[in-house]
Amino acid sequence: MAQDKGIKLVAENRKAYHDYHIEERMEAGIELTGTEVKSIRQGKVNLKESYAGITSGELFVYGMHISHYEQGNRYNADPLRSRRLLMHKREINRLYGIIKQQGLTLVPTKVYFKNGRVKIEVSLARGKKQYDKRQSEAQKQAKREIDRRLKDSGRRGES
Repeated sequence: MAQDKGIKLVAENRKAYHDYHIEERMEAGIELTGTEVKSIRQGKVNLKESYAGITSGELFVYGMHISHYEQGNRYNADPLRSRRLLMHKREINRLYGIIKQQGLTLVPTKVYFKNGRVKIEVSLARGKKQYDKRQSEAQKQAKREIDRRLKDSGRRGES
């Protein structure tokens, strides 16, 4: 996500990429209080243990921690409260059908500002098995090793 398009990344759920196969990504708005927005601007948001779900036709995010805004005093909301995500009804119904039929999970993967508004990237994800996690970790290690060797051989060629 580029800074020049009015998009500023605030938080990313890297654990989601480790625990799930991400199949589809969608953008959603989020219903927040003023002090929560100010806290997010300071980067005090954590998505690590968060997940999304559909309750009575509305999309919510649970477990997303937004720290108290220091100057907010009594206006601060509960840091772990459930927050409503804003999507069109037809998109929510489509997600609900996919989740029920295919057994996928909704996981928030990014929080960012887009033209001054807080947005969340919600992803449809399928859980990884332990051997999948090991396999993807081995691929990352192999790629790092190849890059390291190429970098070293480039240095030796210059001397």
